[in-house]
Amino acid sequence: MKSPSLRLPFLLYSYLATEMLAPFFASFLIMNCVFFLVKLIPFLNFVLDLKIGFTDFVRLFSYLFPNMFLYSIPMAAMIGITIGFSRLANDSEILAFKAGGISIYQILPPVIVVASLIALLTSYFSIVLIPVSEVAMKQLTYQLLKEKIDKGIQEHQFTEALGDLVVYVGKIDQETGEWRDVWVSDMRGQVIPTITMASSGRMKSEIDRMKVTIILRNGSLHRPDTPNSQVVQFARYQLNIPLQPPAAAANAFNRGTLTMPELLTKAREFGGTTTEKGRVLIIEYHKRLVLPAGCLILCLLGLPLGLQAGPSRRAIGVPMGLAVFILYYVLFTLAKMAAKDQTLPIGIAMWGPNMVILLMALFFIRQASNEQPLIPEKITSFILVNLRKVFSPLFNRLQSALIAFIERIKPVRTTTPAVAAPATAQPLPLHGDARNRIFHLAGCKDYHDQHCTLEFRDIDVAVDAGFKPCEFCRNRIELVRNAEAGQ
Repeated sequence: MKSPSLRLPFLLYSYLATEMLAPFFASFLIMNCVFFLVKLIPFLNFVLDLKIGFTDFVRLFSYLFPNMFLYSIPMAAMIGITIGFSRLANDSEILAFKAGGISIYQILPPVIVVASLIALLTSYFSIVLIPVSEVAMKQLTYQLLKEKIDKGIQEHQFTEALGDLVVYVGKIDQETGEWRDVWVSDMRGQVIPTITMASSGRMKSEIDRMKVTIILRNGSLHRPDTPNSQVVQFARYQLNIPLQPPAAAANAFNRGTLTMPELLTKAREFGGTTTEKGRVLIIEYHKRLVLPAGCLILCLLGLPLGLQAGPSRRAIGVPMGLAVFILYYVLFTLAKMAAKDQTLPIGIAMWGPNMVILLMALFFIRQASNEQPLIPEKITSFILVNLRKVFSPLFNRLQSALIAFIERIKPVRTTTPAVAAPATAQPLPLHGDARNRIFHLAGCKDYHDQHCTLEFRDIDVAVDAGFKPCEFCRNRIELVRNAEAGQ
């Protein structure tokens, strides 16, 4: 019979895993709904133009999910773990764990297991499913566009299925697909169309290059848009028509369709890191490995962020997590640019953001284990002091300008006998900051500052004591003196 001490880790780990996975799935669903709406917009014109059915639309859109999951899974995982531990901290369960002798480091194993499983799932999408979905997207897109063209070209009809090309075919051989008595109007890149007439022709498809080619034989080409109109006789003439897929679909050379070995092979064919195409392919290779590893690191970061919540504290883990997530992808984007421009070696540039976030995660876990703020107070104070130095003068100038503007637009009062103030009314004293040797008037934003421990009866007493007004109060004093001098 197993002792309770051996059963405790399993019960604890399964409980923590449940607490993390529930908000993960909720976040995953919400984020993919948002991404779905964003991705749906570019497809609407494509879908309406081709008039494809619901089944083909679902197939076409489902091929985008691997690319969406590559970014939504890491974000949902970090937020899910953060929310899970925030709930535990708010309900004092983390405090109960500590009281029972369970440290933060003993809570790490289920976090690592859940994070590793999610990272493996992300790597499967990144390494395996994305190339497969890109190829399937390319094939289905080509098939739909080709069907549109085939349906549009009919005998004795003008078809506009080819965009700026208008095709008329007198007769179509149903067995060979050969055309007879062909007329083509080409408006691509010109105002006056180029007219081509041929006795025969046919259409050839090239799925690898996502284009169709119209081959015309024994005809003439008429260009009336030049000062001297041209008529060219030909035995064979070829029109290349690229098929334009929707946004994010495959193009003539799409690295997303290549598997991991194919990326390295193609990179070597293009010259490796010595050429731009070679670097792009190597960057794509590293990207498919870096993002799943980044997912694991972001999941670990969710633990200390979630522990910042508590019964008497605000839950700041989720906004901090979003900020870190944005920081990570900003660093990742800059790293890709640096690698592409050869500013840094590709390996160092691509894996640099992961190392930065990993060090941050380890430091935050250490701080949370020692029950210290994630960012040390010295660093926080240094940042706040410098921000105050930068923005405080600007704020004071803005406040002074606002007061001066209000004084100028204040309506002039009609002269009425002045009413003497009661003898008991006393002006509020000035507050002095002994550390900075400055004083503040009543109404100043720093009037009740914790460092203001002195009081002065009036300005003269404060100045005699060696104190100076703050910048905001100095502007107020000058405004009052100028108004009195004008009277």
